[in-house]
Amino acid sequence: MPGLTIGDTIPDLEAETTQGKIKLHQFCSDSWTILFSHPGDFTPVCTTELGKMAEYAKEFNQRGVKLLGLSCDDIQSHNEWIKDIEAFTPGCKVSYPIMSDPRKEIIKKLNMVDPDEKDSSGSNLPSRALHIVGPDLKVKLSFLYPATTGRNMDEVLRVVESLQKASKFKIATPANWNPGDPCVIQPSVTDQQAKDMFSQGFETKDLPSGKNYLRFTKV
Repeated sequence: MPGLTIGDTIPDLEAETTQGKIKLHQFCSDSWTILFSHPGDFTPVCTTELGKMAEYAKEFNQRGVKLLGLSCDDIQSHNEWIKDIEAFTPGCKVSYPIMSDPRKEIIKKLNMVDPDEKDSSGSNLPSRALHIVGPDLKVKLSFLYPATTGRNMDEVLRVVESLQKASKFKIATPANWNPGDPCVIQPSVTDQQAKDMFSQGFETKDLPSGKNYLRFTKV
């Protein structure tokens, strides 16, 4: 994926949002942040997604994660759209800011451009992109969906937990991992180090190769 990707530091952009002007580095520093873009206001899939983000905001907040949306329409349009979002998802409150990008400059710098979807003037629209940014302002994970496919917020929450655990412990999460499941210990950790790190112990799987690299522990 060209442009901003995993491991890159996000640019220190300034943007107008539904909650005032922000500078991206200041907003994202010292916390985890989910940056997510949408093809446009008053569009069906986006309306369902922003409602789900609002519904899950408490879960993200409990994990120290900020939310920051982006759509290229202006602030007035965003504020009107929020009424629809909250009406469609009863009980939700869009408490997170939504950036405005009428010149379509921010989406380019954040690598959130859909190569196929265009507006009436022929300009590229935002993709359904999502970056998870760490407290060090680096992109830790990116999803890039076409405009036709809505995101699964349970999956976003799952990968946030995986990333946070991996940043705290020398572990990785295996296929189909869910919070509470055992994690695998990174290969760079020796058995002795693993004994010191994981007081709860670990299980080494017996494999045909005879290599003891698949070690599970709970953290």
